[in-house]
Amino acid sequence: MLWKKLVQFGKGFFERKEESTYTDMPLGTAMHNIEITRGRGGQLARAAGAVAKLIAKEGKSATLRLPSGEVRLVSQNSLATVGQVGNVGVNQKSLGRAGSKCWLGKRPVVRGVVMNPVDHPHGGGEGKAPIGRKKPTTPWGYPALGRRTRKRKKYSDSFILRRRK
Repeated sequence: MLWKKLVQFGKGFFERKEESTYTDMPLGTAMHNIEITRGRGGQLARAAGAVAKLIAKEGKSATLRLPSGEVRLVSQNSLATVGQVGNVGVNQKSLGRAGSKCWLGKRPVVRGVVMNPVDHPHGGGEGKAPIGRKKPTTPWGYPALGRRTRKRKKYSDSFILRRRK
């Protein structure tokens, strides 16, 4: 006998499928692998342990709270998977030593301050010299740490109701 998987929210039930549209889901549903527009494939909340919440439905759009804290509008007929992505504690796991990171393909991270000036704008000097610039930069001389990189007039600005903190 084929049993349908039902998910209970308060007094109501809805059928749990691998993917479903927001019109089928009640408010407060946890979801991941979210399409922004129908047919484009999942683009939001895909990392390990990620989960987004459906907080409102109005007209043809639904409002979601994303893992970053951003609140944005998406098309109500696009698809999402109900539930949370697995492997929640992957970033809490201590690898213990450099060799364990090496097995995962992670290269050593060398600070710019300890490089030569030919290799990084922060490099050079005698001993533990400061950066020597007003603001930190990338190895290619672009501003780093705190500089906004999102375009000022991006088409999706109207869909973002509250920016991430």
